Amino acid sequence: MSSVTGVVTRKLAQHRRLTAHELDFLKASAPGAVKITLPSATQFPAIAFKEGITDKVYKDRTELLWDIVEIIKKEMAALAAEGVSYIQIDAPRYSYYLDPKWREWIRTEMRREPDAILAESLRADSECLKAARNAVQPAGQAVTLGFHLCRGNNRSQWYAQGGYDAIAEKMFNMLDADRWLLEYDDERSGSFEPLRHMPRNRTVVLGLVSSKKPRMEDSVALACRIDEAARYVPLDHLALSPQCGFASTAEGNLLTEDEQWSKLKLVADTARAVWE
Repeated sequence: MSSVTGVVTRKLAQHRRLTAHELDFLKASAPGAVKITLPSATQFPAIAFKEGITDKVYKDRTELLWDIVEIIKKEMAALAAEGVSYIQIDAPRYSYYLDPKWREWIRTEMRREPDAILAESLRADSECLKAARNAVQPAGQAVTLGFHLCRGNNRSQWYAQGGYDAIAEKMFNMLDADRWLLEYDDERSGSFEPLRHMPRNRTVVLGLVSSKKPRMEDSVALACRIDEAARYVPLDHLALSPQCGFASTAEGNLLTEDEQWSKLKLVADTARAVWE
C-alpha cells in the first residue's frame, strides 16, 4: 500500500508479522491471559482500492480482498499456535449492510449489490476464523474467538445505523465466533430480536454503555436491558461492555480519562449485580 494515500498500488507482499511485536511486549509486560485484536480483511477493499490505480494490479476488489485474507489467516493461525487465548476481529464494514444510505452507496459507487458483498465478506471472515480454530495450539490451551461489529467510533462520531435484522441469521450462523460484541448503546442499533438467530453456546457481549458520550448510564436501566436481551439469549450467555473502545483512533473520543474509568467501573459494578 502507498504510505501516503493508503491506496494499493502494487501486489501485496507480507514482509513481517502484523502483531508479533505487540505479543512480545504483552508477554513481557502484562501477566495473565493475552487478547489480540485484528481488523477484518473486509475493511480494506472499499478504502484501499482506487479505480485507475489499483485495478492495474488487481482486477477488482474481490481479488484484493482474498490476498488480504491470506495475510490475516496467517496471523490468526500464528497467534493461536503461540498460545494467545483470545483473538478478536473488528469488522466495521458490516454496518454498511444495515443502513439504507450505505446500501445505496454500495450500488452507486461500488456498482455491486450489497447482499453479494455481504456473502463475500462472510466467506472471507469465516476463513480467517477457521485458520485460528484449526491451528495446533499448546497443550491444554484453546483459543476463544471474538467478533465485534462497529458502527463508527472516531472522535465520538458514528456513520451507520439500523438493526441487525438484515444480516443476523446469516452472520451468526456462518461465522464460528465464540463471543459476539454488538453495539446496543442507543436507538441506532435496533432491538434485541435479531439475537434469536444466535446459535447455542455463544456469548453475546451487549455494548450498552456508550464510549462516545460522557453521560453516565443508569445501572438499574442497564440491568433491565440485559433482562430484555435474555428473552433471546440465556442470561449465562450474556455479558456487558462499552459499545466500542474509547480510542478507535489515536485522538480518542470526547471523554476525559476520569469519565472513561467511571464508565468501566459502571460496567463492572452492573455485571456483578446481574451475574453474581
